[in-house]
Amino acid sequence: MADSATPRTADRPRLAVAYSGGRDSTALLHAVTGQAKEANIEVPAFGESKYEVLAFHIHHGLSTRADAWVAHAERQCAGWSVRLVTHYLSGRPAAGESIEAWAREARHAALAALCAEHGVDLLLLAHHRRDQAETLLLQALRGAGVAGLAAMPKTQWRDGICWARPWLDQPRGAIEAYVAAHGLQYVDDDSNADPRFARNRLRLAVWPALGDAFPQAESALAQSATWAQQALALQQEMATVDLAGRVDKHGLALQELQSLSPARAANALRAWLHEATGQVAPASLVQRIQSGEGGSGAAWPCADGLLRLYRGRLSWHPAPEAKADLRPSQMVNLGLPGSYAQPGWGGGWEVTAVPFGGVPAARLQDLTLRPRQGGEQFQRAPGSALRSLKKAYQEAGVPGWAREGPLLFSGAELVFAAGLGIDARVLAPPGEPQLSLRWLPVESRVPFTAP
Repeated sequence: MADSATPRTADRPRLAVAYSGGRDSTALLHAVTGQAKEANIEVPAFGESKYEVLAFHIHHGLSTRADAWVAHAERQCAGWSVRLVTHYLSGRPAAGESIEAWAREARHAALAALCAEHGVDLLLLAHHRRDQAETLLLQALRGAGVAGLAAMPKTQWRDGICWARPWLDQPRGAIEAYVAAHGLQYVDDDSNADPRFARNRLRLAVWPALGDAFPQAESALAQSATWAQQALALQQEMATVDLAGRVDKHGLALQELQSLSPARAANALRAWLHEATGQVAPASLVQRIQSGEGGSGAAWPCADGLLRLYRGRLSWHPAPEAKADLRPSQMVNLGLPGSYAQPGWGGGWEVTAVPFGGVPAARLQDLTLRPRQGGEQFQRAPGSALRSLKKAYQEAGVPGWAREGPLLFSGAELVFAAGLGIDARVLAPPGEPQLSLRWLPVESRVPFTAP
């Protein structure tokens, strides 16, 4: 959730560029390093300059060329005297899950963790005007409301970090011209030609015809996103006004919203639901609540919890913590690749050797398997904040049935949680022999690992 918090004050302020090695991020990193030198911003990691520029590269592990891209990034950053930080994602999209959505969410989480780890307050992203126009089109085709049509903000504060898109008003042609003028080398992601992905289909099949028919499409659609951003800001301001005096510790006085127009009442209800649950409520749920479906005492599942209406007050109650499991703890050895049945747990383990994103093999030879007991904490990515298991499951959107598997501990350290995967605190460093774990239920459900 965005905020307007004051940035952290580091001893030596840093900014970072989200650098994939592709055309756009290569151009942005090149431009930033050039300006950094002129403005006395430090590019190498040493010296007496006031600022330091870092390049954050995320290795998704989805392409066979990903290692080659890292090698390219290392050569390019070394030539520009830029400090490169590469993060290797662990886990894979669940069966049926959008690869695009998984990669985007995992990348954002990794970038946030890297900013926190390296004391970065300003993260620069290379999105340009064509990206903005494409995002608005895709959101419109999905039937999105104003929040979706607002597309990408130029700046956004999240947990004391400013995510900024300095080129969001620049046409794609300007970036292409910059790359050509400076003779920049960049990697070409072969997945950009894969029509399975919605954005690729738009770029390959729709945009050429759209551009021919409407040459101003890029600028016009991007401008529409700007108008949507203004409309969204107005909605948020109105919701603040309309919720004043209608919310207390017992919830939202739903009946009091009836004095507002239906549009304002729906807007206020959506804002309250987002604040209460931390998630965007489906339009269908807002409509059911407003229609009075179920009458007094109605209840609706929402965001891994339950909305209840009682005496005109709407309140949200998170799902209770799972009850203590009475199955005893036991010792297991998963130190070699293979499949291991787990009697009494309705499933088993799949252990595979991996080049990164795994646990040191030696740490898997003497594990304790046990159910949840309460108080356990999980770290999703290196440098990210610890979360209770309940909170971690909620944030990752793990369904209830996928939380029923065991926990694995190495001594007192959590190694693996069913539905979430490997705890980031036990990940092996690159180059060390390591193994990945997956919990496979016996039932005919698809194995689930949260992104």
